[in-house]
Amino acid sequence: MATETYEPEGSARLVLVSGVSLLHEEDAVVEAMLTGWARQQVGGRGLADKTVKRRAGVVRRFMEFTNEYPWNWTAAHVDEWSADLVGVLRRSKSTIRNYHDALRSFEGYLIAPQYRWMQECEARFGTHPARICFESNTRAHLVDYEGRPERRPMTREELQRFFDYADDRVDRALRSGRKGALTAYRDATLFKVAYGWGLRCTETSKLDVTDWHRNPKAPELGKFGVLEVRYGKATRGSPPKRRTVHSVMPWAVEAVEDYVLNVRPRFGFPDQSALWVTERGGRVRPDGIEQRFAEYRDALKMPKELVPHCLRHSHVTHQIEDEADPGFVQRQVGHAYQSTTAIYTGVSDDWMNTMMRRTLDKALATDEERTR
Repeated sequence: MATETYEPEGSARLVLVSGVSLLHEEDAVVEAMLTGWARQQVGGRGLADKTVKRRAGVVRRFMEFTNEYPWNWTAAHVDEWSADLVGVLRRSKSTIRNYHDALRSFEGYLIAPQYRWMQECEARFGTHPARICFESNTRAHLVDYEGRPERRPMTREELQRFFDYADDRVDRALRSGRKGALTAYRDATLFKVAYGWGLRCTETSKLDVTDWHRNPKAPELGKFGVLEVRYGKATRGSPPKRRTVHSVMPWAVEAVEDYVLNVRPRFGFPDQSALWVTERGGRVRPDGIEQRFAEYRDALKMPKELVPHCLRHSHVTHQIEDEADPGFVQRQVGHAYQSTTAIYTGVSDDWMNTMMRRTLDKALATDEERTR
C-alpha cells in the first residue's frame, strides 16, 4: 500500500488547488504564497497574528517597490530598496532591521524545498524564486550608507579595465571561432549602455530596440539621441515610471549603434523586441546581468562589493565631475529628490582638489580686487 507524502503546513500544494486554472495566475500565486507563509509562521513558529500581518505588509511594500513578482526578484532589487530606506525614506536602524528580517524570512520560505514553491513557479512561469538577501545588501551594511563600499562608484580606471576585459572576451571568442562571440559582444555593449545612460539592472534588461529615438537637438547621434526608459522604478502602488534619458556619451552611442545594426540581427529572432536577446530568443534577465558582471569583476580581481548598480553610481558621479548640471543629472536618472542624487555621488579626490583650487583662486582674485 502506497504511503502519502507528508506536506508541511504552508506548502504550495496545500494552499493551491492542483490542476485548477487561475483567472489571474500571477496574483493568485502571490496570495497563496503569503497565505502559506502565514500558516508556516503561525503553525510552525508560533508567531502572533499581528506580527505575521506586519511582516506580510513589508513583503507587499517590497513587491510594490520592485513592481515584480517574487519569482523575478533579484539581489539588485534589495540593494535599491535598502538604499531608498536609508537615503530617501530615512528609516531608523531598528525599522530597517525588521524589514530585512521579514524579507529574509519570506525568501527562506519560498526557496525551502519542502514547501515546493520552486517547482510550482518553474512549472507555471518558467522561473523560480532565488536567494536575494545577502550580507552586502541588508541591514548589517546600512549603518553608514554613504560609506558602504558596495555603494561607491567605480573609478574611471576600474571602468576602463572592466570594459577592456569585456571587449577582450569578444576578440578571444572571434579568434577561437567559438559561438560565444555574439553573447560576449552583447554583454560588453549592455554594460556600456547601463553606464552610459545610468540605468538600473531591471531597466537595462527590459529595454527594447524601439526605445531609441532621434533627438533634433543632437542630430549627430542619429537615431540614438534619446532613450525612453519605460520600466523605471515604481513608487508605492504605482505603475513603472517612464522617463526620457538624453544621450550624453557619444562613444556609448557608437557602441550600441554598432550592436543594433551589425550584431543583434545575427542572433536571429526578428520578431523579438528585446534589445538584449539570448541565444534561445529570450530576453536577458536582471539576474543574468548580475551573474555576468560578477564573472568579469572576479576575473579582474576587483572588490566583490562592486555590483552592476555601481555602473549607475558611476554615471552620476562622472557626470557631476564633468560639470553637468545636478538638476539635469537628477532628471536623467529619474530621482525624485536631489538628495538621492547626492547620495549616489562619490566624486574623486582629483575632482575635489580641482574644485578647491578653482574656488580658492576665485577667492584670492576677489581679495586682490578689494585691496586695490
